[in-house]
Amino acid sequence: MKQLVLCLAIAAGYFSCSAPSSTPIVNKADSAADIWVKADGKDSMLLLTDRPPNLETPLKYFLEDYTPNNVFFVRWHLSGLPSAVSEDTFRLRVVGNITTDVALSMNDLKTKFTPYTITALCQCSGNSRSFFDPRVPGGQWKNGAMGNAKWTGVKLKDILAFAGAKPNSVEVSFDGLDVPPLPSTPDFVKSLKYDHANDGEVMIAYEMNGEPLPLLNGYPLKLVVPGWYATYWVGMLSKIEVHAEPFEGFWMKKAYMIPKGVENGNERPDSLATIMEPINVMDVRSIFVSPEPNQTIKTGESSKIQGLAFDGGFGITKVELSEDNGKTWTLATLGPDLGKYSWRRWHYNFTPKQNGDYSLQVRATNAKGQTQPAHHWNRSGYMRNEIEQLPLTAK
Repeated sequence: MKQLVLCLAIAAGYFSCSAPSSTPIVNKADSAADIWVKADGKDSMLLLTDRPPNLETPLKYFLEDYTPNNVFFVRWHLSGLPSAVSEDTFRLRVVGNITTDVALSMNDLKTKFTPYTITALCQCSGNSRSFFDPRVPGGQWKNGAMGNAKWTGVKLKDILAFAGAKPNSVEVSFDGLDVPPLPSTPDFVKSLKYDHANDGEVMIAYEMNGEPLPLLNGYPLKLVVPGWYATYWVGMLSKIEVHAEPFEGFWMKKAYMIPKGVENGNERPDSLATIMEPINVMDVRSIFVSPEPNQTIKTGESSKIQGLAFDGGFGITKVELSEDNGKTWTLATLGPDLGKYSWRRWHYNFTPKQNGDYSLQVRATNAKGQTQPAHHWNRSGYMRNEIEQLPLTAK
């Protein structure tokens, strides 16, 4: 009854939910607390919250180079989302420190500008927060708050040039169609320094993996900031404002802050940082995908261990695994390089010699020489990238 009530509560909101017989609401392989739902345009995904909708991608889909649109993770901050957007009437407004305010239709974006495609990982800054020790408040994501995709659209640089952004511009802000539930709730508006926004890689996407963006992933337009955490990837993008002064919005000055000048955004519960800065480039990280934790493998037989590695755009140069709690490390085999902003798949053959419990560790290193710490923590649960462990049982 409790499961049915929850599902009905979700269905009564702005996205539908179903739990077909082939996909139970509760996935007993994980936890009785794991609730699996089907939102509009999505297959079965792990429910984090229903208002606003936040859905996690099942780990098995990370065995693919590109995350399917129908299971690509969903992350919203504000519950006031439109249930539909008309492409015919939608306009992207560009205002502020420019020559002339413009309002671009979807047809304008597709016909007046040269299309641009980039492969990039979109990762929530709170991905894997549930694994922080000590625990911290916030959305208790596992490893599925991310996805890899080919994004097609328009370079932001081209739009800024079209609007005539003035030479004294210092920052650009981005607002979507989502609205706050209460007047006291700050609208979700993010910003980038003008030089970053104008670098020729930041883009506005209207397609994801060759198809229109799913509504819950930001249809009709999504800001794509390659190499930076997804808090900057504003969905349902409807307004771009160019500023001649620094932008002072809540979500840049109060929220999504990390210790300044500290590698990995690390701090200790008994020694919190006093100087903070907005979160920005993704740290280097690797995770296990298959087999999943606590699975049983066969003694004396080779088991294929698979996973992912990624960073903020310097490029993954090696992935190593340890079978002896970090005393020695062995190189894994890297998969195809899909671009510096993409994740990179890897695999490793592990043969347990006797029955018993095992724990593998994985770490990645990028072209800048950055790797992963043995332990990582901060008060907000951001940027988790400590060395991952995989417990297995051999029989």
